[in-house]
Amino acid sequence: MAKASIETYYEDGQWKSRRQGSGRAFNVGGTKAEQQAIGRTAAQNDGVEHIIKNQDGTISARNSYGNDPYPPKG
Repeated sequence: MAKASIETYYEDGQWKSRRQGSGRAFNVGGTKAEQQAIGRTAAQNDGVEHIIKNQDGTISARNSYGNDPYPPKG
């Protein structure tokens, strides 16, 4: 079973990080940059993708730290 991606998102006036599919954040508070760093570390440790969202919920960036399903050609 594949591990869940890490998601950094804005909800209820706070920046949060969670594993996708989980209803609860594993870290809450601070700035977007602080939560991005926490999410990045968790994604690197888990070897999964880190999805960073804007306040409006749109995806601003995706970074893969594991087996990338779409590796760059070259």
